[in-house]
Amino acid sequence: MSFSTLSISILAVVALQLQFVHIVLSLNQTNSYLQHICIKSEGTYNPDSSYENQIKRHLDYSSTNYLDYGFIHGVGGEGPNTFYIKAQCRGDASLSMCRSCLSTAFSGILRKCRNNKGRIIWYDNCFLYLSSIYTYQKIDSKHYLYLQNAKDVSGNTKLFNKNKRDLLYKLKGTATRKEQKPYTRDYMYATGEESLGKMKLYAMMQCTQDLSVKNCSVCLDSIIAKLPSCCNGKQGGRVLNPSCTFRYELYPFVKPSQ
Repeated sequence: MSFSTLSISILAVVALQLQFVHIVLSLNQTNSYLQHICIKSEGTYNPDSSYENQIKRHLDYSSTNYLDYGFIHGVGGEGPNTFYIKAQCRGDASLSMCRSCLSTAFSGILRKCRNNKGRIIWYDNCFLYLSSIYTYQKIDSKHYLYLQNAKDVSGNTKLFNKNKRDLLYKLKGTATRKEQKPYTRDYMYATGEESLGKMKLYAMMQCTQDLSVKNCSVCLDSIIAKLPSCCNGKQGGRVLNPSCTFRYELYPFVKPSQ
């Protein structure tokens, strides 16, 4: 079977369009569910109770009125029924994406942790943490989750691991620079890339905006230290924690920092 020059040109254009679509979808256009934790040690409550209704009202109000810089922290209830809400969107998520993600996260966490007082859920564009324990400005050192790209790195794995680690430490410096302005969407958030021969490595780091710069630095050190357990030798990976997170891939997945 033979193809005309026109047919080959059309196929080439289609291939380029598909590649472009893949990149656009990677750049923060999807909001995939990642993982969740139901914290059994904090106890439970009765579904459809006044406790749950208060949480719903609190989150609905907060997500409507307090998302200008992509972070929410609130408290509601009283006595043994006091609850705390912490939520944050990724630094490159638009306001509409942020609201949509948190709406999805709240309905998702009710399904996956039906009556746990303590629960955490992560999506690509945001995470939500509901707890009966006061967590504001504190580093969470208990809850870590690892996600990794199924594909292994080809070639010099040790060199790739070193370059990946170096890039993450570079981004840590960017995320914790003292001249950053609080109450901005990209506060304590950094993205970057590094050329590795014919490949390019992309990475992102972020702390929750309630942390001090010092505690953000401590938190980022703690998750970088998880690299050997998480994803050495893998083309992509991330560590999820309620106080900070990182991700790296061999393809672009966030909008570059301005």
